[in-house]
Amino acid sequence: MSSQDKNSTAPKTKQRVVVICPGRGTYNKEELGYLQRLHSDKTEIVSLIDDFRSGQGQIKVAELDSMENYSMGIHTAGENASALIYACALSDYQAINKDEFDIVAVTGNSMGWYIALAVAGALKPKQAIELINTMGSMMTKGLIGGQMIYPIMDEEWNIDRSLEIKVMQWLAQINEHSDCQVYLSINLGGYLVFGGNKAGLKALEELLPKVQDRYPMRLFNHAAFHTPLLKNVSEQAMHLMSADIFSAPSIPLIDGLGQVWQPYSCDIEQLYNYTLNTQVVEPYNFSKAIEVAIKEFAPDKLIILGPGATLGGAVAQSLIRHEWLNLTNKADFIAQQKNAPFILSMGLLEQREKCC
Repeated sequence: MSSQDKNSTAPKTKQRVVVICPGRGTYNKEELGYLQRLHSDKTEIVSLIDDFRSGQGQIKVAELDSMENYSMGIHTAGENASALIYACALSDYQAINKDEFDIVAVTGNSMGWYIALAVAGALKPKQAIELINTMGSMMTKGLIGGQMIYPIMDEEWNIDRSLEIKVMQWLAQINEHSDCQVYLSINLGGYLVFGGNKAGLKALEELLPKVQDRYPMRLFNHAAFHTPLLKNVSEQAMHLMSADIFSAPSIPLIDGLGQVWQPYSCDIEQLYNYTLNTQVVEPYNFSKAIEVAIKEFAPDKLIILGPGATLGGAVAQSLIRHEWLNLTNKADFIAQQKNAPFILSMGLLEQREKCC
């Protein structure tokens, strides 16, 4: 046999990928019908989720996805958005070509942490929908506080350190007032997300310089996630669910502190405490999670699960911050994506086709 023949029968080397799970703000008007269009074959996933929701007297995700018109009130409500996004993201995960890609780690943004637990096997399917649906339904009687997003980068997607420091100083200044509570909620690439009460958010909004006629921007139907204001939600969740629903992950998990939970050294009790206490009441550092993903796991690609594709910018900004692949600005990133894409967003059809 010639060397050429030997090479032709050699197994193809898989590309190493880190999978990123989306958060709450990713099922928007453009995503209506995502499950129908892309996952009509994933009946088992959708049925399991909808059987659970039927038992809770909630609208089925299949019904939410197939509605004729998108409704901000219905589709962004926590009890609906969380299960709907989970169904879309889990279906996307199952559609990834496992012969082409070796999934070396999983992470997520905010609610995406719960999805990451599911796709990494730390939560079995029934336990996953129980946790995701329960956490998403905690504020059906009224939101606790709110969230607001603000950019701390220039037009080339480089972080403005002096602005970041100034914003955090304003935050401390506002919290000196007894009626104000506002905290850093999420580090999101070139953005900071804040969570707080009405007075705190209003005071911060008045201090922050207006940018692009859009920011600071309130996030509709979002509570003060990842702040001390959700202490009661954490306590209630821990009362309703025990550590028994968790398992050691089958794939390494990167959380919102940048910690890695390994399959063979995972403390289940600590994972439970982090999930239902720490990350509920403390900031979620998605930027740190991406830093750990690239530096510790050296992936060939990052795959962002759908629905939506809004997370791609925040991931790119994190790459630029660390000059990963020699990226130093937005133009570098666009050129990289055009020539040899490092980020594949499954919510974008052209990039999706490279994953499945």
